[in-house]
Amino acid sequence: MTLLSFPVSSFIGLRYLRAKRRNQFISFISSFSLLGMAFGVFALIVVLSVMNGFDREIKQRILSVVPHGFVRSDQGISNWQDVQAVVNQHPSVIGSAPYIQGYGLLNRSFGIQGVEVQGVLPEQERVVSSVADKMLVGQLDNLTSGDYGIVVGRLLARYLGVSTGDKVTLVLPQVNVTPAGIFPRQKRMTVVGVFEIGAQQDQSLALVHIDDAKKLFRFPAAAEGLRIATTDLYTANRTLQDVQSSLSDVQRGDLEVLDWSKTQGGLFQAVKMEKIVVGSLLMIIVAVAAFNIITSLVLMVSDKRSDIAVLRTLGLSSKEVMAIFVTQGTAVGIIGITIGAVFGSLCAYFIGDIVQFVEGVTHSQVFDPNVYFVSKLPSVLMWDDVVIVSVSGLLMSIVATLYPAYQASKIQPAEALRYE
Repeated sequence: MTLLSFPVSSFIGLRYLRAKRRNQFISFISSFSLLGMAFGVFALIVVLSVMNGFDREIKQRILSVVPHGFVRSDQGISNWQDVQAVVNQHPSVIGSAPYIQGYGLLNRSFGIQGVEVQGVLPEQERVVSSVADKMLVGQLDNLTSGDYGIVVGRLLARYLGVSTGDKVTLVLPQVNVTPAGIFPRQKRMTVVGVFEIGAQQDQSLALVHIDDAKKLFRFPAAAEGLRIATTDLYTANRTLQDVQSSLSDVQRGDLEVLDWSKTQGGLFQAVKMEKIVVGSLLMIIVAVAAFNIITSLVLMVSDKRSDIAVLRTLGLSSKEVMAIFVTQGTAVGIIGITIGAVFGSLCAYFIGDIVQFVEGVTHSQVFDPNVYFVSKLPSVLMWDDVVIVSVSGLLMSIVATLYPAYQASKIQPAEALRYE
């Protein structure tokens, strides 16, 4: 009897799940809790997958322009070739390129825009950046020393109304003192190319030759530092720590080594935090469904008091009665979680195609590439998220059954059958 007690309790619990209710309201609450659990799991999986997709797009687009790491010095690096030779010896380093970075205002009759100005060597820049492969007009190699050419992003070019061959004025955060007064330093630049990354850099980044940048910003050294590309951006921190150890014998100890998580980490931490917050808020839907399980089981216990009393007189213990309602409530949760996980995974995997189909039918555009930098809703289905959501829902379902099941186990047969 002891070995069969739990299977008997499970059988009765599942039988209660399938049985028609004398009270239709109980059936409605039970169905509502099942659907709520399914919808909550479905929504969580789809939303988390979409957020994973946006996180991947941001990393791929931004880190295609922003290098995986930097070696820099406030005083600059005069012997950057020697430093580069040491950096490139590391097996996890794809390559490096010198740079000088500054800020200014690009001005034309159509408008003015603040930009980040990067001085680069075109022949080496393609190793650490994909700008050379993302050119819409012109070539990165058109940047030559002494010509004061400039390459800008597509959104910046559209805002200023410029294309290749047009002149723009670069206003620098420095001043010239003349007999007529104090004026900001300015330099006429020629647009020699336009690139499109599909990220914020399209409207805030401008590239010039490193020799021109040295003159524009009056930088004392040949380069401010080196931009580094590694084989794996997720292990860039460990790689750059090894690089820093190797550089200790090359130059004085004022070299600063940074990886992308230090320069761009705030953005990705914000995306990660947003995913956690949104996931926590959507988990409330699952919690509400679990509360509905409590409601349905409380009503079920009240409806089945006489049945419970009969079962107790036939020899079922309090624990076995409790197991009946734990089984019933958990079964509701499992069915809802399974439905939500299956349909949520399918929707998350095909959501890009679904959105494109809706756009085709309605002749509308959900994502304007000029605004969102994407033309297709990105989605990355991670099975870790599916497992975490499903297990969390299952735990909530089990916890939700404990109080009603405990109340059922406390029913005394004599009291329940007194008025039967």
